[in-house]
Amino acid sequence: MGIVAFTTFAIMKAPYGSELVRGFEDLTPPVFAAAEASDGFIARAKEIDDRPDLTNAERDWGAWGPFCTPRWYQGGATLATDTRASTVSLWRDLLSVRRFAYSGIHREALRGRHEWFLKPEWPSYAIWWVDGDHVPTWSEACGRLEQLYDHGSTPTAFDFRRPFDDEGRPTSLPSARELVR
Repeated sequence: MGIVAFTTFAIMKAPYGSELVRGFEDLTPPVFAAAEASDGFIARAKEIDDRPDLTNAERDWGAWGPFCTPRWYQGGATLATDTRASTVSLWRDLLSVRRFAYSGIHREALRGRHEWFLKPEWPSYAIWWVDGDHVPTWSEACGRLEQLYDHGSTPTAFDFRRPFDDEGRPTSLPSARELVR
């Protein structure tokens, strides 16, 4: 049986450090902590060297590979111009990641997305199944976002609205509303 790989991608309205996105930046550490404490969470891409003077592209991400962005990101890559927000994580199952995404502090953060992020014309997340010992790379995550953008929800890359099980069969999940009842 496989495990779930999950990636998120958004473009902020202003670079890190801007007052416009401060609320997002302030919520990031507690959201990561909540994810790591969530039932079903396995791991997330974390930089090995988190020195504040390094860009994401300069950081060592270990087994997660070199940092990259999907083809539609045209923003900056320096500390003063970076406007992307992205994650890659591993979860035990679809329900675990869906429950985290639409409850608690992450749900609160989602409420502020229109304030902090550009309205996406691309998928803001992608899901796919991996073998239990596989660590997805940033490049793989970008490829899955692009696959979802180009082809819609398929067993290769899908969303919560049209999910697939680890055998590649369409499946269903409780709605976000049902999860928070």
